[in-house]
Order: sequence, then structure tokens, then C-alpha cells
Amino acid sequence: MRILSVNVGRPRPNEWKPDTEFTGIDKRPVTGPVAVTAPGPKGDGSVGLAGDKVGDVRNHGGTTQAVYAYSREDYDHFETLLGRELRAGMFGENLTTAGHDLSEARIGERWRSASGLVLEVTCARIPCGTFRGWIGERGWLKTFTEEARPGAYLSVIEPGEVAADEELTVVDRPDHDVTIAMFFKACMGEPELIPQVLEAPSLDPAEAAFLRRRMRES
Repeated sequence: MRILSVNVGRPRPNEWKPDTEFTGIDKRPVTGPVAVTAPGPKGDGSVGLAGDKVGDVRNHGGTTQAVYAYSREDYDHFETLLGRELRAGMFGENLTTAGHDLSEARIGERWRSASGLVLEVTCARIPCGTFRGWIGERGWLKTFTEEARPGAYLSVIEPGEVAADEELTVVDRPDHDVTIAMFFKACMGEPELIPQVLEAPSLDPAEAAFLRRRMRES
């Protein structure tokens, strides 16, 4: 797959979640290589890309949400659906990609860049109130859920750099069927999928605990 854009957040007041100091959802393309490192556990707003940060430290950032990728193909789908232009970074992603179906990426799948950076697919993006307010479309969370094109969160296995027009190569694709789309659907209204998702060997324990809570609540 190709990286079309590398995007870093511009902190702005979070008018949709006033109990947080700011939001980093307004991500914009940057030039030149950007260093990517493992941020450590969730809690202080750290993420993988140098210069980026999240405001909702309880729900975003940390090891399993170090990098967020969204594809141009999925943007094109939503542009047609919504009848409006959606620029790179609009959904708050760090990497805008092309050439790889992120919804079909498997939990534990690994990508490598030319610099030696290795990323691992961990989970799907779960939409929140900040995302709804930022996009500003009536019924947006319902629409985003129904379309099931959530993009992929990644952890950093080996540090390195990313830059626009660089290639990311899938270097390991696990031998199971648990995809980003399946994870998303299991979280967002199809609890019958949860047992299958829990079988993914590389599923993060915190994500597994989250899914078990969803299963008990259903």
C-alpha cells in the first residue's frame, strides 16, 4: 500500500467533550519524514508520531492506538454517500493510505516501511462524540457504524519513520479470519461475532476485556 499523506494533530478546544482540555482530531498533512516510536501505555496522551498528541487520554492513545490509518478508498465511499469533500486527516488519522483494504486487514497483521518501521494492526476505531461533532453530519455515528469502514489502529513493533509517497508492505498476515471489520461489528451491535474475535491470538488483553464486557451487556 502507499502512504498518500502523513497527518499530525493541531490541538483545538474540544467543544464536544468539555471535560477534556483539547482534541487532536484536526489532523493535517505534514512534509518530510516523521519519526514513529512506541508511546507506552495509555494515560498521558502520547501516540506514535512525533508532534502528535490526543486530548482524551482515557480513551485514546497508548500502545494499541499508537497510529491510526484510514484509506482514501473509504474516504471516496463516504464522499459519495455524504456529497461532500473529505480531505486527508479529516477522520483524525495519522496515515492516509491507498491500495489496501483496511477493513479486511487482520488483527495482528504487520506492515513495514522502507525505514524499518514495523506496525501491527490491533483494533478498529470506535466512533465517539468528538468524532460526531467534528464531522457535523446528522446521524453520523449511525451512518459510520452501518457502513463499517472504521480504519485501523496500529501498535509500533519497531520504530522508524514515515513519509508521504512511501510504500508500506504487508510482511505478516496471520492465519485467522478476524478482520478489522469483524472487530468493529462485534463492538457495535453484532455480539454474536465476539467469541470468534476473542480467538485472535494477538488480540490485546484490554481489547479482549472490552469485548467481554460488551458480550455481558448484550
